[in-house]
Amino acid sequence: MDSMDVLSNKEQIIPYFKPVFNADGHRIAGYEVWGRLVEADGTAVCLKGFFEDHEIPDEYKVEVADHIASSALERYLDEKEEGLVFLHRDARLLMLDHGETFLQLLQQFEERGFSLDRIVLGLSEYAYTGDFEQLVHLLVYYKTYGIKISMNNIAENGGQLEKLSFFSPDILRVNLYQLRNDAGNKVYKDILYSLSVLARKIGASLLYEGIEINYQLQFAWLSGGRFYQGDYLHKESSTFLDPDILKLKLKQKYGDFIRYETKHLNAGYDLADLLHKDTGSELLKMKKENGDFDGILMELANHFSDKAFRLYICNEVGFQVSSNVLKVSGTWAKDPSYIGKNWSWRPYFLENIIRMRMDKKGLLSDMYSDIDSGESIRTFSFPLGNEHYLFMDLSYEFLFEEDSLLY
Repeated sequence: MDSMDVLSNKEQIIPYFKPVFNADGHRIAGYEVWGRLVEADGTAVCLKGFFEDHEIPDEYKVEVADHIASSALERYLDEKEEGLVFLHRDARLLMLDHGETFLQLLQQFEERGFSLDRIVLGLSEYAYTGDFEQLVHLLVYYKTYGIKISMNNIAENGGQLEKLSFFSPDILRVNLYQLRNDAGNKVYKDILYSLSVLARKIGASLLYEGIEINYQLQFAWLSGGRFYQGDYLHKESSTFLDPDILKLKLKQKYGDFIRYETKHLNAGYDLADLLHKDTGSELLKMKKENGDFDGILMELANHFSDKAFRLYICNEVGFQVSSNVLKVSGTWAKDPSYIGKNWSWRPYFLENIIRMRMDKKGLLSDMYSDIDSGESIRTFSFPLGNEHYLFMDLSYEFLFEEDSLLY
């Protein structure tokens, strides 16, 4: 796209609005603003290529970006539209004048009654090679005016995660495009789950974008998304929409998601309860001497042979006091080399020990990848008494055969 074609037809550049829906109200929370050049035949041409063209001078890009933002805010005021305004800025272009021009533009609308706490500034700063400390100062300064900061493309640019603590973004944007054609990619799902934990820790909201199918919406809901966006919900347009346009549809969708999630949770609790009772019953039948951990494990292994593939016992501080009892080619074998290893470094290990000690009840983990085999498994843990705890790894084959346990 020729830069002069864009600049000489600036009056034909209009804002397009892509709705962002919220999870709590099931309605439009605001709009992401994009610029479109309307040609003589009425075709609205995307300006993404214009902004990504390195041959186009920076001042031209800034001029067009300001025009798009100004036009969008005029529309908000003229039509008394409520909600958030998601604006984009390249961090490098923003820092050309240390963000002064952009702030002055926003303040002009603030003087006309537009509250700046409705502005969400989206940054793609991963390509920024300038003084990052100066950028942080600017973003912190913007936040004093109530402007919210959104970190874009967060899943694709994980190398920048250490920078988040410097300016505490209000929103993390995560694109779910990869789940469109690879819904079974567990590693990618685990990365996204980690981002949801990170967002909660730093007090940021998650915005999941690129939602094109129902599964992506379900995943976004399950993964703590507060905001959702994508063509599956609604395409961008040159007009504002009724904020409640999808209220009934989303309420129905979330009801389906809740029933699906509840089914999985109930299945997990039911299995944990069954294993707890079964394990306790088997232990009562045993006549083992105190400390004969391997003997206890071999009897339990034979009883749970259709469910488990590995068992071991640890004390309350994580040291393994038994061999690993492992199923190899359908036969149970003992591996004493694991005695004395400490597993307290594992996530949730000590927390689960305390829960079992307090509740005197077994626990079933969520799905995770086994370090040795790489398979997806779940672990059942059980308080044996005398500060010792049983750990029984359930096989993928068993989980696959049982309804709702592969979760």
